[in-house]
Amino acid sequence: MKLLLDLGNTRLKWAVAADGGWFARGAVAWDEDVAAVLRQAWTPQPRPHRVVGASVVDAQRETLLEQVIKDVFAHDIAWVRTPAEACGVRNAYADPQRLGVDRFLAMVAAQAAGHAPCMLAGIGTALTLDALAADGRHLGGLIAPGPLLMQQSLLGATARVRPERPGTVRDLADNTADAVASGCWQAVAALIERFAHNIASQHLNGAQRLLLDGGDADALLPLLNVPAEVAADSVLRGLLVWADAHPGQALS
Repeated sequence: MKLLLDLGNTRLKWAVAADGGWFARGAVAWDEDVAAVLRQAWTPQPRPHRVVGASVVDAQRETLLEQVIKDVFAHDIAWVRTPAEACGVRNAYADPQRLGVDRFLAMVAAQAAGHAPCMLAGIGTALTLDALAADGRHLGGLIAPGPLLMQQSLLGATARVRPERPGTVRDLADNTADAVASGCWQAVAALIERFAHNIASQHLNGAQRLLLDGGDADALLPLLNVPAEVAADSVLRGLLVWADAHPGQALS
C-alpha cells in the first residue's frame, strides 16, 4: 500500500494505491487548513508501506507535508525530482529538473498506459503542453497562463474591466463578464488546438491523441475542435508507475 502525493499550485491531491487501484483518495486546497484536513482524512487509513510525493510548490509547504506524514504515519516522504530519464520517458530539457515533475510524471503515466505517441495538456493555474514520441522521447512543450489565471491577470492590469459576476463562454459576448471569460477560455482552447495540429503533423507522424488533465480539463474539453480525452489523475498515476519501478528508492 502506497500513499501518493501530488502537490500542485492550487491544491494537494492524494491517493492510497493498493491492489492496482485507489483504496482511498482526496484533495485539499492550499487556502484551507491543510494540516487539519489531512490529519482528519488520514488518521483512519491503514499505515502505508511507502509515501511518495511530487511537488511544484515551495519548500515550506513540502516541510508542512513532511511533518504531517511523520505525525500520522511515522514515515518520511520520498520526493520525486525530475530526472533525465525514467520509466521509459526521456526528458527533452538540457537541465532536467527545470521541467516540472508534474509534466514528467504525466508523460510517465501516458507511456505506461500505451498512449504514446501523444500530446498532453495540463489545464490548471498554468497551461502546460507537451509532446511525447512513440519511443518515450519528450519532444518539448509550451507553458502559458491557465484560463482562470489569464482572467485574474487581465483584471489586475486594467482599471475598467470589472465583471460583476462569473462569465459564460460564448462565441460572441454582449457584456463584460461573458467577454472576459469567453476571451480567456477560447484563447487557451485555440493554443491547444494550434499545438495539437502543428505537433501531430510535424513531429508525431499525424498521431493526434491529445490527453487533458488538471482542474479545468473537464470544463475545457467541450471547447476544443480537435479530438481529445480527459486523462484524470495523471500525476498520481505516474507516481505509482515510478514507485513500482523504484521500490524503496528516492529520486534526486
